[in-house]
Amino acid sequence: MPPFRARFWIVAPTIGALAGLLYGAVVGGEPVVAAIRGIFIGAPLMLYERGLLVRRWRALTRRAATPIFAVATLATYIAMIVLGNAVAGTILHRGLGLMPDARSAMMMSETGFAYALGISALATFVFRVRDLMGPRVFASLLVGRYHRPITEERIFLFLDVAGSTRFAEEHGDLAAQSWLGAIFAALALPVHRARGSIDDYVGDMALVSWSMDRGARDAACLRCVFDFMHSVEAEADRWVERFGAVPTFRAALHCGPVVTAEIGLERRKIAYFGDALNTTSRLEGLAKELDVPVIVSGDLLDRLGPLPADLRAADLGLRPVRGRKEPLRIATVREVAAAGEPARVAATMRRR
Repeated sequence: MPPFRARFWIVAPTIGALAGLLYGAVVGGEPVVAAIRGIFIGAPLMLYERGLLVRRWRALTRRAATPIFAVATLATYIAMIVLGNAVAGTILHRGLGLMPDARSAMMMSETGFAYALGISALATFVFRVRDLMGPRVFASLLVGRYHRPITEERIFLFLDVAGSTRFAEEHGDLAAQSWLGAIFAALALPVHRARGSIDDYVGDMALVSWSMDRGARDAACLRCVFDFMHSVEAEADRWVERFGAVPTFRAALHCGPVVTAEIGLERRKIAYFGDALNTTSRLEGLAKELDVPVIVSGDLLDRLGPLPADLRAADLGLRPVRGRKEPLRIATVREVAAAGEPARVAATMRRR
């Protein structure tokens, strides 16, 4: 488990305890009792939203339409509130002896339940908006980070679904859209684990980005690609059963300075401007031309430093890139087996 996730198992109960103390201070009540109830009611909700509890159910509800998502999430919250209160009551009564009456220890006041449910409904709305906009875009718009354009260095990944045109010709546009939707839904978890951000979808291509420090740490931007490959391979039978084929991909990665800014009025979004983004797009086309599954610029490899032991880069030399005066050094990256021999290249990245 990544360190930031492990830390959240401590952060969530702390926040829950503080929320319980605040509620106890407002309505009156024993601080210890309020804090314990806050821990066992609030912490599970936060851990659930962080993807650390009931992961499969959470992922299923997030793929549903908004009305179904709202009802399912509220039902989940209510179940967690009731169960958390029961656990807290058991501890208060039997474990700590702070509440001699078992019935009162298990019961939850109407005010307390309404408070917890109201906060849960608000959280459901906020998290749904965050899901629709993307966590990074939502947070950035909320705090106004890019209200004024700024220059920053970012790592970009263009992940292109190969064969999408042929799939649409064979199965129709509606089936192709369902296929792409399922692919991009499967991409979300690997990107989240790599602490990246899915910034946009353009046809059959997903644009993923990282801040330089996050994407370069332990080659997270590259690991994201191979993590996604493995997740698709692991469910190859399900892809064949549902769509008749396992999706295949091409990936291009590059880095550099860009201008990042909020654009739009009625519909605001975070947009990037600069050569780094254009170059990444050109590299994706070059990957198709050279028939390599993963292509990485030399600029990015230099910034990543020594690659982890399970990744190997093969130099492809200097190549002219449209829009750039100077040729760009590029390489392809693959995983290697523990013994040092090249690992089997994932089928999802080889088939065309």
